[in-house]
Amino acid sequence: MFVFQVTIACDALLSAKSPYRKQEPDSWEEELQASKHAKALVQLDNGVRIPPSGWKCSKCDLRENLWLNLTDGSVLCGKWFFDGSGGNGHAMEHYKETGYPLAVKLGTITPDGADVYSFDEEEPVLDPHIAKHLAHFGIDMLQMQVTENGLRDNDIKPRVSEWEVIQEAGVKLKPMYGPGYTGMKNLGNSCYLNAVMQAIFSIPEFQRTYVGNLPRIFDYSPLDPTQDFNTQMAKLGHGLLSGQYSKPPMKSELIEQVMKEEHKPQHNGISPRMFKAFISKGHPEFSSNRQQDAQEFFLHLINLVERNPVGSENPSDVFRFLVEERTQCCQSRKVRYTERVDYIMQLPVAMEAATNKDELIAYELKRREAEATRRPPPELVRAKIPFSACLQAFSEPNNVEDFWSSALQAKSAGVKTSRFASFPEYLVVQIKKFTFGLDWIPKKLDVSVDMPDFLDISHLRARGLQPGEEELPDIAPPIVIPDDSKDHMTNHFMESLDIDESSVMQLAEMGFPLEACRKAVYYTGNLGAEVAFNWIIAHMEEPDFAEPLAIPAFGEVASSGAAAFGAVGLDNQPPEEMVAIIISMGFQRNLAIRALKATNNNLERALEWIFSHPDLEEESEPALDMMDMENNANANILAETGSEGPRIKDGSGKYELFGFISHMGTSTMSGHYVCHLKKEGRWVIYNDLRVCASERPPKDLGYIYFYHRIPS
Repeated sequence: MFVFQVTIACDALLSAKSPYRKQEPDSWEEELQASKHAKALVQLDNGVRIPPSGWKCSKCDLRENLWLNLTDGSVLCGKWFFDGSGGNGHAMEHYKETGYPLAVKLGTITPDGADVYSFDEEEPVLDPHIAKHLAHFGIDMLQMQVTENGLRDNDIKPRVSEWEVIQEAGVKLKPMYGPGYTGMKNLGNSCYLNAVMQAIFSIPEFQRTYVGNLPRIFDYSPLDPTQDFNTQMAKLGHGLLSGQYSKPPMKSELIEQVMKEEHKPQHNGISPRMFKAFISKGHPEFSSNRQQDAQEFFLHLINLVERNPVGSENPSDVFRFLVEERTQCCQSRKVRYTERVDYIMQLPVAMEAATNKDELIAYELKRREAEATRRPPPELVRAKIPFSACLQAFSEPNNVEDFWSSALQAKSAGVKTSRFASFPEYLVVQIKKFTFGLDWIPKKLDVSVDMPDFLDISHLRARGLQPGEEELPDIAPPIVIPDDSKDHMTNHFMESLDIDESSVMQLAEMGFPLEACRKAVYYTGNLGAEVAFNWIIAHMEEPDFAEPLAIPAFGEVASSGAAAFGAVGLDNQPPEEMVAIIISMGFQRNLAIRALKATNNNLERALEWIFSHPDLEEESEPALDMMDMENNANANILAETGSEGPRIKDGSGKYELFGFISHMGTSTMSGHYVCHLKKEGRWVIYNDLRVCASERPPKDLGYIYFYHRIPS
């Protein structure tokens, strides 16, 4: 009886409207409304017939971002729409001259619908009679597919567009229904959240923790369940796995829909409004209505899972692994071994290893020629990158910038190599497709990587200190503070940080305030413009974003000389001056002490340590007192996870692919995410509300891959 009551309560909670909406409704509402003009739209009998290809603006001859006016059949270029594509605004001018209200974007017409815009209502809308309106101009919706540059399927070679391949356009996909096949509504560019959560709740450990414990979670939920992470996770998991929101339509509904030629709203699927409201609360990016990076959201979610335990089982344990980092001084040949916790294996894209370089060069020449002559571009040629090359690039030594050798007690050349100190139960692999162009504008590498169904990374197992290797001594680089005024000490410290002005100028040229650029480079420890750019994106909405960089004066110096600042005390207690510096950057005192102890009071390394461990929680002073020990690998692990150390589920390094998330678009801040999962021996595509059996899973175009360990 109790379980029955809980299920009823869960259903009521799932169907309830969210009380946690923002004041701006548009930031949450994604469901398009039917246009008030659609039902009684007047269409002129002017004999206009739209050809299947070769479209261009009737006023300026542009061949992209073209809109068909549904009243008179005019084809004109746009400029106003959200996708940012270019144009001269002739479609809008035409509306102002004629008052004809609706237009459809050419190239978006499919059997499922099309992108329709209402000039009068000033927003994208639904046209329930779109098939009839298009047929007036000779367009058969059932024969149309999403294309680029106005070319239909019959007019081009097999589709290779990223959007078409990833969404499996042009293939009639069979809808899937039942438990585990529930779609999620898109709340306005929330597909990154939908894709990640579909993958997360396909993992048994997360199913058990939240859906299996649903009665207990609901029984102990606070008075306001909208503010409880575990309640929201249980609610979402139940919605996805119960099957109650994924039922096939009745035959009568299908017949009615076909007879009326209308595309009725989809009743299946769940809306993650309340979940998104809670999980993004206080986050400057995820709380916005902009598209976000699925990888960053995954780590944000894991952070919340870590902070909100349910019983003794922590489902994020399945992703956690230890990374051994081996740093070697190239001159003395001495080494240092450290360990850190991670949740994602990030693989660089080895562009230099492309197997079709000649094709790529020929394609680029043809593309530029077509662009100059304003002709349709040639068939896309995508760089083919062997997965083995990406794996090799991951395992190769990387140069360490500004490496200070404790053996030489001077700056030297250093290299770092990463290996797995443990293998996780579920291995998450990210293909690092996003990078910066020469103009420092973020861009994405459009590449095809032959990701394996079965992966063996046993050869990447860490080996620790080897016979014949000599460790680097634990000596921190000296920071000399002159015996002058406090202002002089502050200025000297600023100079010793040596803010990279080239990075500052690169950011400033992108249009950010100069002082904000200086702060970004300073607060990210001089790690380069790319890292500083991420800091800017995360802090640009803060009120003091463009204020000058200011560092509080130092506290009283405990003693003179090098021992006063940066030298290691007998109790390994970090100097208060160094703690104060880190606190002035906005970090908690406990975190500052932890970072300094983990790096033997090396200020620069402590800052790097903090930025590489964004998911750490604030700990009490007694817990920190237990860390008074030598700076070694074990100390680093304890510094990250407390005295018990991280819970690691180590095992073999052999895995099988069971899911991947793909991104379409040129930037993490735009585009669309889709998830493919292997369930019951077959691949399934999760494209927001649409859940279908996959016919051609594009495993080579994924962004984040999910592997599970093969039992040995």
